[in-house]
Formats: sequence, structure tokens, C-alpha cells
Amino acid sequence: MATLPFSILCPNTTFSFPFPSENVSSYPILVTLPHRNTLSLTLSARKHPPAASETNAYTSVTVAPDNNDNSTAFVFRTRNRIGLLQIITRVFNVLGLRIENATVDCEGDYFVKTFFVTDSRGNKIDDQKSLENIKNALVEAIDGDGDGDGDASVSVAPAARGIVVRKSQLEFGEGKGKAERIFGFMDVFLENDPLSLQKDILDHVEFTVAKSRFNFDDFEAYQALAHSVRDRLIERWHDTQIIFSKKDPKRLYFLSLEFLMGRSLSNSVINLGVRDQFADALSQLGFEFEVLAEQEGDACLGNGGLARLSACQMDSLATLDYPAIGYGLRYQYGLFRQIILDGFQHEQPDYWLNFGNPWEIERVHITYPVKFYGTVTDEVLNQEKYKVWVPGEMVEAVAYDNPIPGYGTRNTIVLRLWAAKPSDQHNMEAYNTGDYVDAVVNRQKAESISSILYPDDRSYQGKELQLKQQYFFVSASVQDIIRRFKDSHKNFDEFPEKVALQLNDTHPSLAIVEVMRVLLDEEHLGWNKAWDIICKIFSFTTHTVSPEAPVKIPVDLLGSLLPRHLQIIYDINFHFVEKLKKMIGLDYDRLTRMSIVEEGAVKNIRMANLSIICSHTVNGVSRLHSELLKTKLFKDFYELWPHKFQYKTNGVTQRRWIVVSNPSLCALISKWLGTEAWIRDIDLLIGLKDHADNAELHQQWKMVKKVNKIRLAEYIEAMNGLKVSLDAMFDVHTKRVHEYKRQLLNILGIIHRYDCIKSMNQNDRKKVVPRVCVMGGKAAPGYEMAKKIIKLFHVVAEKINNDNDIGDLLKLVFIPDYNVSVAELVIPGADLSQHLSTAGHEASGTSSMKFLMNGCLLLATEDGSTIEMIEEIGQDNMFLFGAKVDEVPALREKGPALKVPLQFLRVVRMIREGHFGFKDYFQSLCDKIECENDYFLLGADFASYLEAQAAADKAFVDEERWTKMSILSAAGSGKFSSDRTIQQYAENTWGIQPCRCPF
Repeated sequence: MATLPFSILCPNTTFSFPFPSENVSSYPILVTLPHRNTLSLTLSARKHPPAASETNAYTSVTVAPDNNDNSTAFVFRTRNRIGLLQIITRVFNVLGLRIENATVDCEGDYFVKTFFVTDSRGNKIDDQKSLENIKNALVEAIDGDGDGDGDASVSVAPAARGIVVRKSQLEFGEGKGKAERIFGFMDVFLENDPLSLQKDILDHVEFTVAKSRFNFDDFEAYQALAHSVRDRLIERWHDTQIIFSKKDPKRLYFLSLEFLMGRSLSNSVINLGVRDQFADALSQLGFEFEVLAEQEGDACLGNGGLARLSACQMDSLATLDYPAIGYGLRYQYGLFRQIILDGFQHEQPDYWLNFGNPWEIERVHITYPVKFYGTVTDEVLNQEKYKVWVPGEMVEAVAYDNPIPGYGTRNTIVLRLWAAKPSDQHNMEAYNTGDYVDAVVNRQKAESISSILYPDDRSYQGKELQLKQQYFFVSASVQDIIRRFKDSHKNFDEFPEKVALQLNDTHPSLAIVEVMRVLLDEEHLGWNKAWDIICKIFSFTTHTVSPEAPVKIPVDLLGSLLPRHLQIIYDINFHFVEKLKKMIGLDYDRLTRMSIVEEGAVKNIRMANLSIICSHTVNGVSRLHSELLKTKLFKDFYELWPHKFQYKTNGVTQRRWIVVSNPSLCALISKWLGTEAWIRDIDLLIGLKDHADNAELHQQWKMVKKVNKIRLAEYIEAMNGLKVSLDAMFDVHTKRVHEYKRQLLNILGIIHRYDCIKSMNQNDRKKVVPRVCVMGGKAAPGYEMAKKIIKLFHVVAEKINNDNDIGDLLKLVFIPDYNVSVAELVIPGADLSQHLSTAGHEASGTSSMKFLMNGCLLLATEDGSTIEMIEEIGQDNMFLFGAKVDEVPALREKGPALKVPLQFLRVVRMIREGHFGFKDYFQSLCDKIECENDYFLLGADFASYLEAQAAADKAFVDEERWTKMSILSAAGSGKFSSDRTIQQYAENTWGIQPCRCPF
């Protein structure tokens, strides 16, 4: 006799027993249950596992043919796992049924379980409808058990800790009518009528927020409201995951270190279709929905366009019913808060979690160990040698789930964010003070991994923390992905058919090496098989334009922190280079450029090269960007693998950027199109072209813009104390502050406008188009030039705004701490939006898409996706200027010989000579844009820029022309929806299909 590692979980008791190692026929067991006499189980097993065709079968529940017994036999065939018997017995208990007997037949990893069941009165169940209902309940419980996202109700914890199973008390009572009640409850969803919503809100006030339902403020009302909405998200999320589990489609796993989600309340209620119902319910309670929505803080877990793009893509994935999961980091501190003191930027931590986050669900039982440092040893298994990584440090990743609802669908997917916690394998059992203090330090050290978005990497410690952060995120995500796959599949040959991994830029590129490590060292697949899988599952999107931008990791740092991963990277590179030699010969210059390992004084790993080599598709984010990748940045790889390179122009979601941020425009569009279907099918916006000359639409369009300008003007007065004229053109430039984005060009243009107005007589000033120039954006903490640009704007603003000769003809406003929720206010109120990047430096530019959708006219260079916008709306409806991408290199070569206009030299001299103060402080800024140093071509483009500004002035005074241009801009914005982007990815890159949850 041998002991088989097998246990049956029953209420209050776990039984383990010896089991014959031979091919036995049966083994009887007698189990005593609470409140019952005995339960007899006959356990049998067969020696040989099921055939390959059987290993992927879904759970099946059938009713055995009539056995002339007094009970009904339910036969289960499913993969065995811990807690399965408990799930089955729980379902029978809830339905009021009695288990009289059971047999279990082992078939390798599968069990065939037969339960002999009677109703609550001890009678056989014959009714076919009842039998079908029972079978459906059992299948849903087995296939969809856990947290609604395919996670079993167990902890996924370090091996040393084992698996923790939650036990529950089961009682086998009579329970008359229980089956009817439970099926009735299963068919009922949360109600959305005002009375039901009020009850839910007040229940959360009392039981979640723990306040008296007769005394609570706006913030407490927001918290209760958010939890009420979250209840409805979770309900749909559970339904969606059950459908995904049953249909088992290929899933997308979207890996991004940044998700700039902003606020969730308004977007969620609109996508759920219950915004008006909640507003009515709150109104009857004495609250306003808009006021409560303002209580929510922004989740700023990202910086700029890439992060906001990730959030838009999650919205589109849910709306288009694709089976997908997003993975990121739950930063304790989001992107820094920008404080402006005396015109200088100061950074403060963004304590966004100080008051909790009602939208997330902490999964304390979903934890994974993440290893660092240590050594790599060899181990022999079945006469094969394998590598074993013995870590020197371990932390745990805890999952926090954020439901993402789709619009016009019941589908709700999840964004899973990881937080770092200390591993319990630290010596917490020690009692002496020194060890205890050390344990606390270790906790702080572990939690720092997920504390800060983009740690300062100018020091070795900063680089190490950044690498730790990237691997922590990757390791937890890969473990979760592989665990999901193994829950329902056994053979890794099927991995590429069920899994697509998307790398959003190079930050998650270590996922490639981590999957390879798991397949080699833990699944023991062998190099060739593992490599074949890797090359089929990964796709890579790069947002890089500059050759200096791709991420490089020092070899010494990587070898110290992740020794096994460095070995695998060297192996990948060796195989690649050997293959490359056979294809291109001994072209050492090209071999050096394409190698993953960069030789030099400091040896580095090129993460972009690794991503390209190991991915089946490399995506650019606009047509121009794709051409730059092919002809410049990754030219060698494109010549080798032209089939790998694709592009999908970025997009933004119209749900957030029109429906949520501009409800007046949303209603107007729906009225004139005669449908709200455009919210899901944005191509219908083209129908506005048919009404572009309609005077009635013009009047209503202008009224919507005026209402939005009033909102923005009130915000400006509240924030800056500055009153602005609604008759002025609201000229907006809001972006991350960077030299290539050329906020400095805008400021120089403003100085020129100011200088011209000052030299005019009173009659000429009456002809000037008044402007309110709005700027917003953050400079990276260590980016001194960007901070000087912000200071320059403020000193120019102070001079102009206090000049009585200027009055309302020109006002300057800087909006501090620009974020998603502020953008939702600024974008609808903008008349003109500036996008000034030097041609060839903006990969795509999603900011311009948001303004375009809202009917804002663009003043822009022909860069990034702007080129495609010209094709959609026509250059007559934009104000274009500046050198084109193919002209930039020649202009740079001219250097000092490049002629610049006198107006440019004058405004630079005004700054240099201290006309706006801080003369010495701005000297380096002026030096940067002298002809020989003007890398971003501000001087070369200045004359063209002034011409575009003059054209905008001329168009603005012609209200009919301006309004028509605005309507045509919105009408032509359909291509720039993230719905189109995601659909192209799904069809051409990921190979996934919609999996719709029925209403």
C-alpha cells in the first residue's frame, strides 16, 4: 500500500487515506457528516490518464438513466482540484437537496463523480425542468466559481506556505421551497428604478460608509453612490467571466506600466446606461449628481498620452466584447501633484489613496511570490539537467481588481493592478528587537516597489528600483496568466491558441524572458518548444521616435537582480545572432546594431531589440511613425522581417471625451443624427457633414460652445482669480512640457502678439481678435529646461495680464496640475488647440484627437497622426505650419547659416534683456534656441507659425465659416476612436474574437 496525496474536503473535516499504488478497481470510504448518519463513497481509479482529446473537455453534468432507485444520479466529469467536492455539496445544500451516496472514479487529472440525490423530502427528482435547472446551477458553480474572474477561491501563494482553502459550514436540512427561491434569485438583477437606487445608496451610507442615513455629507454620499455603482459593475463582471469561462475563447492580456484612468463614476454610469436613473434618485435625496462626481479624485497612474491611451483601449475592449484583461501597477502615489509657487513648478506626492478607492476590489487571496537576486544552480530531473533559480529576496504581489464596463453591452472586463507586500518568509517569528526592526524595514522596502510612478533613475538605486518595479509587475502578471491557462488546459501546445500578450512599449518587455523562464525551468518544455510558443504569443507596440529613447538595462544590474533572466537573454541573443549570420553573412556593423546586447564601456541590454526579435508583430502608432520605424529606428529589423511591421493609428474613446466631458454636444449630435448609435459606432459622425451648412445647427452648435466656455471661464476665475472675456478665442495648449512639444514656440508667439498690440494705435487695436491663451502641463521633476519654460510663461503672463493697454485683447492662463478631469473641462471649452511638435518627433498625438472630436480647430505641424487628420477633414479645416518631416534634417544641417525672421530675433532678445524679469535665469533658455543650437527649429518655423496664427484670427471673425469648420472637424473624427484601433489589433495582431455576454 502507498499513500496517495489526495483529500476529500467536507464540512468541518478533512480526510486523508492510504491508496493502493496499483491499478485498483475501488476503495470504499465511510464519512460521517454533521446532522446525518453516514455518507458512503466508493473511490476507484485507473492507472492510465485520459487521452489527449479528453484533457480539454469542459465540465459535464449529466443525469444517469433511471436506475430504479429512490434517488437521482448526477454524474460529473471535470478536472479535479482542491475544494471541488465542497463546491458540489454546497450547491446541493443551497438547492435544498440531500446527498444519499456518492462514488468517485479517478481518470488521471479528471474525476468522474456520481452523486445520488433526493429532494428535501427524500424523494427522487423526476421533473425535467427541475433537473435542467439543477444541472445549470452545478455547471456555473464549478466552471465559474471564485471571484468572478476565473480565480478559484484559494490563495495562490508561495510554495512554502501552501494553498489555503476557505471552509464553510454546510447543513443538510429540509429547506422546503429553497430550490424555487434560489432559481428565482439567480434570474433577478439589481434594480435601477429610483426607489431601488435610493435604498442601495442609503444602505451603503449606513453599512459601508458607517454614517447615519439621516446625516451624511457630499463626500460620504459620493462614497455610497460609488459603491452602489460598483455593485452593478461586479454583477455584470461576474456574468461576463462565466461566459468567458464557458466559451473558453482566446484571451488578450494587455500589459502596461501606465493607466491614466482619471475619474470612474461618470464614465461607469454612462456605460452602464443608468446615469439619468442615479441622477433622479439622488435629486430626491437632496443631492446633485454633478456635485458628487466632483468629490472623486483622479487615478493618475500614468504620465501623458501612452497612459491615457491604455485607459481608452480598455474601454474599447469592453465595449467591443473582446475577452481581455489589463495588467498594471497599483502605485501608492500617482503622478506627482504640480504646485505653482511664484511661477515655479514644485512637486508634491499625489496621495490618491488617502481616502480609499471605492472602485477597486482587493483580492487578498490572489497573491504571487516575486523573486529577486540570488543564484542559479543546476538540477537533474528524469536524467535531464534544468536550471533552478534560488532567490535572495522575495516579495508578494497582491491583486487589486478594477471593473471596466463596456457601453451598450453587458460585458465588463477587469484591470488588475498589483501591489507589493512583504513575503511572510521574512523572519517575522523572531522576538528580539533587532530582528523585529529589520522585518519592518523589509516591509517598507518591499512596498516601495509599487509606491512611485517612474522612480528617479539618475542614480544606481533609482535604476534598480525601476527594474524591480518592471519585473515585479511582469512576474505577477505572467504567473496569473499561466495559472488561468492551466486551470482549464493541460497541454502547452494550446497556449498560443488561447493566449495573446500585448506589450505596451518596452516597459513590460521582461515578460518575454519571464515566460521563457517558466516554460524552461518550471514546465520543462525544452528550448525549441518554449521558443516557438514565445514567438507566437507576443506582440509589441512601440511609442518611440528618437533613437536615444528605447530602454536599455545595464548588464551588471540585470545580472545582480535577475541572474536567471540574464542567462536566458544571452541564450536568446546567441541563437538569434547565429541565425542572423546565416541570413546576412558577417556584416559585423549590422550584427552589432541588431544584437540584444550592446557592447561598450557599459554593457547594456537593448529591450526594444529583445521585443522585436521575440514578437510576431511590431506596431507603430500612426502611419508616419510606422515609416520612421521602418526607415530609421528599426531599419535593420524591417529589412529582415518586413512582415512583422504594422501600424494602427492610436485613438481615444468617444464615451469619455464626448459623452462624459461634453454632454451638451453629445445630445446635439444625437439629435441631428437621429440616433445615439454613434456612441458605439463613431463612423456615424460623418452624417454631420450633411448638416454642416444648416443655420439652425450652427446656432445650436455655437450655443453649446458658449456654455462650455462659461464653465471653463468660471474654473479659470476660481483657480487664478482672472476674469476672461467669453468673446475671446480660447486658445489652448495642454501637453506634457517638453522641448520637442515646443511650448516655447507658443510663448514666443504670444510675446510677438503682445509686442504688436503695444505698438498699435487705438483704431488698430479694435481690429485685434481677443485671445485667452491657456497652457497646462507638467515638467518632469529633473527636467530643468521644461521647468524654465513654465516659469517663462508665468512671468510673461504677469506682465501682460497687468498691462492696462492690453486689457481683454490678450490674457494668459496657466492651469496647474493638469489631469484627466481638468481636461474634461478644458477640451469642450477650447476654440483653438495647438499641437506644435517638430515634425518627426510625435509618434501619434492623441491629445489632438480629443479636441477634434469636440469640434475644436487645430493649429498644428504635419506630424504624427495629424497627417491622417488632414486626409479625414481636409487641410482647409486646419491651420497647418512648419517644416515637414523630410525637410527637418536639411534644416538642421544648415546650423548657423539658417536664416530666421527678425520677429523671432526680437522676441528672444526681449527675454534675454530681461523685459519680463529673471534675466540671468532665462539665459540658458535663450542659448538653447540660438540658430546654431536650435535643434527643434523654433526659429525656422516661426514665420510659418505666425502666418497660421493670422489665418486662425481671420477665420474666427467669420462666425459662419468657423462654425462650419468646427462641425466638419467633429464629423471627420470617426477614424480616431480607440474602437477602430482595438478592432484592428484584434483582427490583425491578436487573433481574438468578440465573446458577448447576453443581456
